[in-house]
Amino acid sequence: MKAALLHYWLVNERGGEKVLAALGQLLPEADIFTHAYLPARFGGTAPDRLWGHRVSESPIARLPGGRRHPQMYLPLMPIAERRLNLDGYGLIVSSESGPIKGVRKPAGARHVCYCHTPMRYLWDMADDYYRAAGLAGKMAMRLFFDYLRKEDLKSAESVDEFVANSNFVAGRIRRIYGRESKVVYPPVEVEYFAKAAQNRAEGEYYLCLGQLNPYKKPDWAVEACHRLGRRLVVAGDGEMLASLRKRAYPEVEFLGRVEGPQIFDLYAHARALIFPGCEDFGIVPVEAQAAGVPVIALGQGGALETVAAGETGLFFDAGPGGDEAQIKALCHAIEEFEGRKWNAEVCSANARRFGKDRFLREMSGILCT
Repeated sequence: MKAALLHYWLVNERGGEKVLAALGQLLPEADIFTHAYLPARFGGTAPDRLWGHRVSESPIARLPGGRRHPQMYLPLMPIAERRLNLDGYGLIVSSESGPIKGVRKPAGARHVCYCHTPMRYLWDMADDYYRAAGLAGKMAMRLFFDYLRKEDLKSAESVDEFVANSNFVAGRIRRIYGRESKVVYPPVEVEYFAKAAQNRAEGEYYLCLGQLNPYKKPDWAVEACHRLGRRLVVAGDGEMLASLRKRAYPEVEFLGRVEGPQIFDLYAHARALIFPGCEDFGIVPVEAQAAGVPVIALGQGGALETVAAGETGLFFDAGPGGDEAQIKALCHAIEEFEGRKWNAEVCSANARRFGKDRFLREMSGILCT
């Protein structure tokens, strides 16, 4: 059966793209369809190939800045995705947290959607994104919000089966699309990071790692460690990096974007990972645990499924009290964390539940039925 893999855009190699790569292992002959593809971000030079798969782009890629910043053409994507020609494909597998699943499905084809999350900026976190947006962003949201919500609901009609990356996201799919879904956790390179657990010394710092975007709340980690006088290393880039650096707290070190071996080394010397945002699944806490690093996480979202409370980490959550209440709750959690002993092997063993072999086996069972 001729297969197509769909992904919203390919401009960075992050968690969603790693899922797509694993799906490509299951379907080695599949073609990839996306709104925009930047080969240089994936270490390649071929404009139409990725991991051995042929890549086709939607008309978004041909618009000014469309390949580097496809998000700015979000209102055009419902039209653009329907321009993708999927004639002759019997199996369509979409890797989706944006507008790509609403393609024109050929008669008789089967569409399986691996949903990272329904679009946050349209649904659960719309208010957060609106507050963080600039003037132009606010105007665009006011203008296109209802239209994009309608198109997102319509795009779900193209899907025959939903697969969610966590029980948390399965709940969102049920609430927003009115559909049930199977849960298959995404693949994490647990074997690679487990090497760091074998030679762990006493941690030197707390670590906050990932995209520095408002909904991930890195400012909570910065403020909490400053108040407690604890050393914090912040690794990552994003729209909040500049504003966080302006605080110039002596306890906090900013490294910017890190990759590969740098991440491995950061885990190897971290006391704990601070994970203050509400994530759909959250690959970073699983990597940290694989490396033997316990996690201090917000008690919401996917972290509740990946961190074993009291064994591989602690949760904090002050409820609806706002930023100040959450920062105080995080400070309390850090102090509680320091009063306990933690076992690197227990952390690493917990992370083994999320390896790539398990993902390939479970997704194969779904796609082959």
